[in-house]
Order: sequence, then C-alpha cells, then structure tokens
Amino acid sequence: RPITVTDGSAAVTGVLLAFVLPPGVPLWMPAVGSVFAIFIGKQVFGGLGQNPLNPALLGRAFLMASWPAHMTTDWLAPLGGTKSGIDGVTGATPLNLLKETHRVFADPGATPTQLARAKQVLMQLHSAASHWHLFWGRCGGCLGETSVVLLLAGACFLLYKGYIGWRIPFSFVGTVFVLSWILGGVDGLFSGDPLFHIFSGGLVLGAFFMATDMVTTPVTQPGKLIFGAGCGAITVLIRLRGGYPEGVCYSILLMNAFTPLIDRWTRPTRFGATR
Repeated sequence: RPITVTDGSAAVTGVLLAFVLPPGVPLWMPAVGSVFAIFIGKQVFGGLGQNPLNPALLGRAFLMASWPAHMTTDWLAPLGGTKSGIDGVTGATPLNLLKETHRVFADPGATPTQLARAKQVLMQLHSAASHWHLFWGRCGGCLGETSVVLLLAGACFLLYKGYIGWRIPFSFVGTVFVLSWILGGVDGLFSGDPLFHIFSGGLVLGAFFMATDMVTTPVTQPGKLIFGAGCGAITVLIRLRGGYPEGVCYSILLMNAFTPLIDRWTRPTRFGATR
C-alpha cells in the first residue's frame, strides 16, 4: 500500500478542522478531533480518496456530540469588535441570537417586554451595520467563519486555479439565499434576510472549502447542482427549525451520504441503452 503521509492531505484536514472550531476550545480537542477525522473518517474506509464523508466535518461532528459545552461556549470577541458584531449585545454569535429571537416570537407565553427586546435584537441583526460587521469579520464565531471577505478571496483563488468548480457553491449559496428570503422572516413569507444567512456562520466556508471536496461529492454536473441545493435546503431547515443554530456541517455530511445515489440518478445513459 502506498504511503500517503507526506502528500499533505492530513495537513489540509487539520487546517479545515481548525477552521470550524471555536477559538476558546482546549488544545486537546483539536488533537482528538484530528485523530478521529484521520483514523475513523479516512483510514477505516481505505485511506486517501476512499472516504465517503468529509473528514474535517466528521471530526467536528464528533467533538460537538462528545463535548457540546466546549463547542458552543467560550466565544471570543475579535480585536475592536464585539462577540455578536452588534453594539450592546454580547455573549452569543449572530446565529445564536437569531435562534433565540425566533424562539421568543414562537412562544405564545412571551411577555411584551420579551417580544420588544427580541424585535430590537432582530432589527440590529438585519441592519446594514450588522451585514458590514459580518462581511469584515467583526463578529463572534469559529476561526474560519468570521471574515467573509477573506474567505471569498480564497474562494476566488481556488476558482481561478480550477481547484474547485462553481456548481456546488453556486447552488448551495443560491438555495440558502432563496429559502431564507422566503421562510426566514418572522413577518410571514418573503420577509427574511438572505444576506444575513449568507454572511453569518460557516456558509461561505462550507460552500467553497468543504462541500467542494472531490472525493465526497458527485462527479456528474447535474449531480453537483443537486448536491449543493440539498446542502442549502438542509442548512436553512436546521437554522430555522432545528435545535442547533448552524446547519452547514450536518448538511454537507448528510449530502455526502447521498452522493453515490445522486451519481446513480444523474449518470448519463450510453447511446442506445435504456435505464
């Protein structure tokens, strides 16, 4: 069996895992997550190029299931910013704040004071200033999700060099944009804020750097569009109706599991053959 230790794939997995971890986690957690990602997520299935699921996201899911307190707390404010990117509101990420406000609006026993406070927070989250903070990285979050402008710069480089294609990121982000606009508001349909959902959390990181992994994604062109759209739909579903504020990690892992089926559905038939 060829030795793949020096090919750099393990280092890429480690960097991507670090990008999806909070900055305040103990140092042993990235080490444990990396071991799980490489050994269970990759080597158990045959090594490089054989893994069915994204190893870095599998490592994050393992850490989230094993030590949720460390994975959901200890958010640190960036230099010159606040934990939320909104003046006067600290202690939570933007997606956490959005989840809490939606819970208040959905609670029939919420008091007028709670509703007024939730409305104020929601207005701040959806303001132009909030979008600006999210775009430049003045907000709380994991290491790789707090500066959209830097992520987009890296994504443009990968697209320019041909390392990734446009179909999965386009369908991923586009689906989140449409569904969050239609379903993401508290004032009825078509009242959501799609820019907030695109700029916050790990959407840009996941769409361009995680979901484009060639090993775990479909090989057909229609399959890539279906894969990205599925990731986007599951992400919005978890963000709006799930127990976690963020759904990018689990959406990609779930669609990874459907990759063989998608390839089978979208595989072109040979000339003269029937399915």
